Amino acid sequence: LNTKQRAEEGVQYLKDKPFKIVSYEQKEGKEGNPRLYDLTSLQVDSNKKFGYSAEDTLKTIQNLYEKKLVSYPRVDTTYLSEDLHKKVPGILQNLKEYNHLTQSVLDKPIKKSKSIFNNKKITDHHAIIPTGVPAQGLQGSELQIYDLICKRFIAVFYPPCIVSNTTVVGQVEKLEFKTSGKQIIHPGWRIVYAGNDTSTKKEDDKVLPLFEKGEEGPHEPFFHEGKTSPPKHFTEATLLRSMETAGKLVDNEDMREVMKENGIGRPSTRANIIETLFKRKYIERKKKNIHATTLGIQLIGTIKSDLLKSPELTGQWENKLRQIEKGQYTSNEFKSELYLMIRKLTDEVVFR
Repeated sequence: LNTKQRAEEGVQYLKDKPFKIVSYEQKEGKEGNPRLYDLTSLQVDSNKKFGYSAEDTLKTIQNLYEKKLVSYPRVDTTYLSEDLHKKVPGILQNLKEYNHLTQSVLDKPIKKSKSIFNNKKITDHHAIIPTGVPAQGLQGSELQIYDLICKRFIAVFYPPCIVSNTTVVGQVEKLEFKTSGKQIIHPGWRIVYAGNDTSTKKEDDKVLPLFEKGEEGPHEPFFHEGKTSPPKHFTEATLLRSMETAGKLVDNEDMREVMKENGIGRPSTRANIIETLFKRKYIERKKKNIHATTLGIQLIGTIKSDLLKSPELTGQWENKLRQIEKGQYTSNEFKSELYLMIRKLTDEVVFR
């Protein structure tokens, strides 16, 4: 409602009339397991949970790799090669400090799921996982990030989380009200994160009480007065995700996987791109948020070509370089296209 007066009139209309439940539906559904870590998703979680920069996380994971505790970290895949399937039980058994979580997984054969083991989804390296080498004396950031990797590795082999999706429709005379919520029936993989993982909980997930169709009674109507908010500033976590999809806002993990081919940079270079912008004073940190500086804003204002400022342009270049890598596109074609683009941009500047 656009005016406070109409909202107040609505409350007056509703408050002395009974509220009746006309529909109450519960449908069972599944929450799929999280994916294994690639470098970007590890940097995102590390920033969200511990406030570490992308560069700090990269340095820490590199240290863990050099200690032979985790697999090669500079990867952009969330899959394992199919030949690793037979090695998984051994790795899980060697994670002694996580025995309370791995035992239920090891009690039965581990399925060779295509959502985890898929040769078509990897090139030289697979997702980041623990090696099973005993971890001794880890402290601080190394311990925290190693724990993230181990728990994610364990969680992918747990059963899915079973939830009940509830929808309730109520009615006052002819006016309908609808709400929905969720209830966890069997936690499945969420057991791995029980008590210490807020990232698996969405703010809009709410557990509803039990209702019965046909029940009715008094109610307390009210209106909420709010305002729309501008988009939030980037954090390093959200900026990394945005670079991964060339600026497109994508929450779905499967869709992000598809769009990785068109992202800005590679997992191994994104931290350096962000740090370069800090060093050149185009952006700055204010607590966890990233803000454009006056210099950065002036730079964007100076560049008149929308094409040069477009995240999609860099994403398209990255995609073409990968196609050249795979032999699906030639470097000469790429150079010809670049020449035409530069010629056009130059003409625009000269003749403006």
